[in-house]
Amino acid sequence: MSSHLKDKVVTYLLALEKPDWETARALCADTATVWHNDGKGDETLDEYFDGLKRTIGSYESIRYDILRRLSQPGGVLQQHVVHVTGKDGRRGEVHAAVYFGFDDAELINRIEAYANYIPVDQDSADQDS
Repeated sequence: MSSHLKDKVVTYLLALEKPDWETARALCADTATVWHNDGKGDETLDEYFDGLKRTIGSYESIRYDILRRLSQPGGVLQQHVVHVTGKDGRRGEVHAAVYFGFDDAELINRIEAYANYIPVDQDSADQDS
């Protein structure tokens, strides 16, 4: 089951990259809750998706690079970097460790995300090209 849950997480992240809100939302239980390291406590799935739409909507593109993933029955713990490009051309990276909890129907019912945004220095990025 845990390998199948890894695939569900990938499907969820690919839906966010597009963004395909309907597919991403369908992978979550209606009662799912989300925690971020912003000090605000848990939020509902509707609050979470409202925030995602605003955040992702401010970018020209996003792409997830999964660095490490551990799974067990009922959950996936993942470390990834989200590469983002703003509509103004600025680039950045969101370094994150995220836990995805699943219910018995294999829907995401809990997301716990610790994330940190790091701007990419345009000058050094240009030199690397």
